Amino acid sequence: MNNKESGGLNAWVNTHVMPIAAKIGSFKPLVAVRDGIAMAMPLIIVGSFAMIVSGFPIPGWSDFLTKTTVHNVSLFQVLAKISNGSFGIMGLISAFGIAWSYANQCKTDGVSAGIISASTFFILTPSIMSGDKTPAEGFPYAYLGSRGLFVAIIFGLISAWIFQWFINHNIQIKMPATVPPAVAKSFSALIPAAVVILIAGCVYWLFAWTGWGNIHDAIMNILSKPLGLLGNTLFGTIISIILVSLFWFVGIHGGNVVNTALQPIWLMQTDANRVLNQAGNLDLEHGGHIITQPFIDNFVYMGGSGATIGLVLCIGYFVWKKRASKQNEVLAPLTIVPGLFNINEPTMFGLPVVLNLMLIIPFIIAPTINAIITYFSMKLGFVPLCNGSVIPWTTPPIISGFLATNSISGSIVQIINIILDILIYLPFIGAINKRQLLNEKKTGEK
Repeated sequence: MNNKESGGLNAWVNTHVMPIAAKIGSFKPLVAVRDGIAMAMPLIIVGSFAMIVSGFPIPGWSDFLTKTTVHNVSLFQVLAKISNGSFGIMGLISAFGIAWSYANQCKTDGVSAGIISASTFFILTPSIMSGDKTPAEGFPYAYLGSRGLFVAIIFGLISAWIFQWFINHNIQIKMPATVPPAVAKSFSALIPAAVVILIAGCVYWLFAWTGWGNIHDAIMNILSKPLGLLGNTLFGTIISIILVSLFWFVGIHGGNVVNTALQPIWLMQTDANRVLNQAGNLDLEHGGHIITQPFIDNFVYMGGSGATIGLVLCIGYFVWKKRASKQNEVLAPLTIVPGLFNINEPTMFGLPVVLNLMLIIPFIIAPTINAIITYFSMKLGFVPLCNGSVIPWTTPPIISGFLATNSISGSIVQIINIILDILIYLPFIGAINKRQLLNEKKTGEK
């Protein structure tokens, strides 16, 4: 592609594509969902490590944890409590975080909006029922965790929108300037809080009166099939990979746009695997899931979006063989080290991958191949399903594969994927490197 063609493409993309992509990337509800779930991520990761420790694949380890007790409480129970009290409340934390983010974007008090949303979440969540079918004190972890994510998203956005509407239309109780700010904010939130909480109470009453069960299960039943086609199937995963790659091609963070919409499904399936793993029934026959958050983070997008670990290792190969252009010699140390930790922004904008037609094909094919190979490896039983722990996305491959599956075979399939990623990227990087060498030679001659 010559400079004239490249300039024409850039102009067309900047004129017709970038404005649309930028609007999607800055869409307030989408940003709020992303930020809200991100707020729960530290707890999810801590809970995941507790689960990794409880299920570490060492003979006799599980028996040791179960038999080691203090006042009739075993270490295994302590680790399970840590997992449930962190990973198991992601829905509640997300309800707060989503409303907080949306209200902040609307220039209103995010903390007040988040507190109201959390209250709404509790109102809509069914209580634990005692033997005589009367509500007991407490809520099921299932609804406080991943199963409550849809309610957290929908009512987090609704409650935050109502809150900011009242505040921005000045329908609020204003206190004198001498009143401390914290007190003034609490009175300011009083009217919108009353409206939101009343709506939540009416919704709860409606489901109780009609015998429809609860809104968590109702929303799950409505959304599970259509969203499951994307979030729980190989076909849907491939579609998401293509969309992520196309967004990145025009310079928009594809993961923030596409994966945000599917992340609730992937986290729910991750949590379902966690529960099955704790019960010792983690397999497809008992309802285990192949496609989970660790499947996407640690097996599909090794090196970052586009599985660019293969790309940076190809650059490293040309440098090692002393056949690299000067640009790639400079770029290699800046991309390889971050790439091993799945950080690829230096590659995306340094090589660049963005708006580079020569790389769009491998940028789509490499993660797609990773998804297909990992999917069938798990489906055929060569690799165990992901154990329900969320491994930090910056964990290097091979280590993450072992931790995510509690098996060496998880690391082996990652190695196979990396080799294939290198082979996919190699001819394209070779062509780019050759063109760079020719340009450098021409520049030197001049």
